[in-house]
Amino acid sequence: MPHGNALRSAIATPRTTPLIGVYDMYSASIAARHYDGFFVSGFGFAASYYGLPDIGFIAWPDIVAFTERLRWAFPDHHLLVDIDDGYGDPEVACHVVRRLEQAGASGVILEDQKRPRRCGHVEGKQLLPLDEYLDKLERVLACRTELTVVARTDATDDAEILTRAKALAATDADVVLVDGVRDIEAIRRIRDTIGDKPLLFNQIAGGRSPRLSLGELAELGVDVAIYSTPCLFAAHEAMDKALTDLKATDGRLPAGGEDAVGVPQSVELLTRNLR
Repeated sequence: MPHGNALRSAIATPRTTPLIGVYDMYSASIAARHYDGFFVSGFGFAASYYGLPDIGFIAWPDIVAFTERLRWAFPDHHLLVDIDDGYGDPEVACHVVRRLEQAGASGVILEDQKRPRRCGHVEGKQLLPLDEYLDKLERVLACRTELTVVARTDATDDAEILTRAKALAATDADVVLVDGVRDIEAIRRIRDTIGDKPLLFNQIAGGRSPRLSLGELAELGVDVAIYSTPCLFAAHEAMDKALTDLKATDGRLPAGGEDAVGVPQSVELLTRNLR
């Protein structure tokens, strides 16, 4: 089954489909042991590839190249890619979508922010006029073949959230995402507003949204959940601790134990990516 249709079918199941944020090939190799779906988070990619915050620095050729490497190593995984605002005007957005579909992406998320853009869970977001975003979205939808397209709004005012969610649901987008939802009641209101259109929920540590289990999300009518940064933040914490410990022992590596990761474990993990 083509990748876009496979993701669309997974989203249509009664359960909430989880997609795990990966930021490089190593994190994807570990995530693949546990989940069958990836999310290429703009937050994680900006941090890992550029060492910069998620405020619009990503260049589309870098995202396409990363997607190609992921698809080559993980041919059967769902692969949803955050493309921010499409990296420019509608022509650029359509070119990026075509390239990502050729690279093997399962789907993309297109947001309604204008530049300078921000992570969906921080202050200072500015929105494109709704008709301008809808024009870009419709052109992206027209240029895809079978790619799953998620229409995202970053509205924060309650009335504006529902207005935009309803407008997005009326398009041919496959899924609607309202980023930075602050509480469960807001999720319920959005669910009611968009009717039968599939709903995506974004969970990120330290973000605005509540921490909910997949079971709780399914009860709320959420069809797919993206976990933007569990790998990135876990690596941050683990690396900081490892180097703090190394400094405390005057540079002596720890003895390690039965479950410690070393050369054999790392080589075994990465050998699975050889095709």
